[in-house]
Amino acid sequence: MKIALVAGGPESELADIRSFIDQDLLWVGVDRGVLYLLKRGIRVSRAFGDFDSVTLDEFQKIQNHVPDVMRVRAEKNETDLELALLWAMQQNPETIYIFGATGGRLDHFFGNVNLLLKKQFLTSHIDIRIVDQRNQLSLYEPGCYQVLPDPNLTYCSFFSILGDVTGLTLEGFKYPLRNHTIETGSTLCVSNELIRESGTFSFGTGILMMVRSSDAEAV
Repeated sequence: MKIALVAGGPESELADIRSFIDQDLLWVGVDRGVLYLLKRGIRVSRAFGDFDSVTLDEFQKIQNHVPDVMRVRAEKNETDLELALLWAMQQNPETIYIFGATGGRLDHFFGNVNLLLKKQFLTSHIDIRIVDQRNQLSLYEPGCYQVLPDPNLTYCSFFSILGDVTGLTLEGFKYPLRNHTIETGSTLCVSNELIRESGTFSFGTGILMMVRSSDAEAV
């Protein structure tokens, strides 16, 4: 099973979510993101949020079209997206896509990326990706991972998060590495590219962020 969470970030940054429909996704709306789904004729299974970004008429529409609406207080310790992600984790899916989490306010964007660093998400072995028009972002613990080509994602960049990443090895990339240390703040691994049918990356310690991106609005 795969789950798609659609948050209420700027609609102009939203990926073409209809292109993901054939993946048999369970669609979940977060606050205004519910309206983005309904606007595209996508069936929403569940909705989360305080819904402070929608009008009374819009909230009524949400209640009329979504079978399970979890409305929470605006004053709370977790963001709407975190509550939705916690629920999605409990369903034990193979993959969780997060749409509508980029663009607009930088505090919201960094908060959403920082959310993926929570131990329960980072160590879950569920593939969690933040997706927008040009990018897919994910975080990794030490291990070995495969990267498959995607015609809509030209570049592949790697960044160390919360300290240095050691033992980084990149194979199948235009700029390979062997047992390298990526220090916090390094830009060495920006804009790499796959040159084979698939590539791999592996590392021994640290937390690695991979961003796959494109110059065009094609994701």
